Amino acid sequence: MAYKVDFKDVSTIGLESSPVADALAGLRANEARYYWNKYKHEFITVPASEDPTTLKWIETILLEKDMHFPYKALEVTSFEVDETRMAYVFYENGLSVNVMYSLAEDGKRAVGFKLSDGMDIPVEFEGKFKFARQRSKLAGTIRGSFFVIKGTY
Repeated sequence: MAYKVDFKDVSTIGLESSPVADALAGLRANEARYYWNKYKHEFITVPASEDPTTLKWIETILLEKDMHFPYKALEVTSFEVDETRMAYVFYENGLSVNVMYSLAEDGKRAVGFKLSDGMDIPVEFEGKFKFARQRSKLAGTIRGSFFVIKGTY
């Protein structure tokens, strides 16, 4: 069932099984607010089981860095804004992975990682990425990192 993310009244709908559900919901709401303010795009997620194509696309791109996460994917979303395909997956442990994939050949393409407030850095990231901190009224402290996509997907 699709969920239109509300960034004014943050809800854990779809994320209840996460041990950091409140922080993950805040992170999801923070992303929804960004897309609404910048593009007037409504951020709508679905359970990962309802959109295996998006999850598979993200997981395929992650293989560029030999990354595979054993975490349960709770929700995904995929949409286009400003000639860029965006895709997100929100994992049960509090990790959010997003893909920004320009449809133009010479455009920007990257994978971003965000860690919910209160979660430890997953072992898959140790020694591979440095995380910057960002404060958010909705999500508390967000730690994030990224890598540039080299391949074509």
